[in-house]
Amino acid sequence: MTRAKNSRYLLLVCAINLLSISLLSLQNINGQDSIPSRKNLKNSIKLNLTNPMIFGDRCFVVGYERTIGNHQSFSVNLGRFSLPQLFNINTDSIEDLTKDVNSKGFHASGDYRFYLSKENRYNAPHGVYIGPYFTYNSYIRYFDLKASTEAFTGEFNTDISFRVATLGFQLGYQFILWNRVTLDMILFGPGVGAYKVKASLSTNLDPDTESELFQKINEVLQEKIPGYSLAINPGTFEKTGTFNKTGGGFRYVVMLGFRF
Repeated sequence: MTRAKNSRYLLLVCAINLLSISLLSLQNINGQDSIPSRKNLKNSIKLNLTNPMIFGDRCFVVGYERTIGNHQSFSVNLGRFSLPQLFNINTDSIEDLTKDVNSKGFHASGDYRFYLSKENRYNAPHGVYIGPYFTYNSYIRYFDLKASTEAFTGEFNTDISFRVATLGFQLGYQFILWNRVTLDMILFGPGVGAYKVKASLSTNLDPDTESELFQKINEVLQEKIPGYSLAINPGTFEKTGTFNKTGGGFRYVVMLGFRF
């Protein structure tokens, strides 16, 4: 993982933690004496705010949560999964590029939540929760890149796809604001999973340019796909593997919702 990516995650984590502390303080000041009696709203519709920040504005995921009893709920999330530009070619040898890019992706996830009655003053879906989760991301992208310079004309074509499935256990906190607005923050979520990568690549670039191009592609794949370690070269390949993510920074998610 690159230093820039680590910095972005660190800033995101710090922002989430500061927001959590501020909202908890405000909640304790305003609601310390009594628990309001309000209509029991069992459903929430949510928008994922984190994925567009990390993966780009073409990543759009909506969710639904339904409470079960006073201290449990389940949620499902569906949407479009995408990645930002996989690589930015910025060299003297291939500075003039035309490209045809076609991409599509899909995200699905779900969890079952246990809101801790001993830790929370309110019923679900307000307060600290724990529980299992599952996520699945599928992504396909087609490239047709052409470089044109005074020295040569070169082409690079690829079809690349990967699928990642993760099963884990998460810890989070959900705020209820004005009885209708939800701010759901998953703060910790170690997991284990599996991935499959498949690609077909061809190029007629000169050897030096080709080597630099594939080095950039491999660096990005290692950054984007957990557990990926294969170095790809021109041709067709398929790779499957597993990964284990136990770090505290894995699966930070912030969702803004509305209860009804």
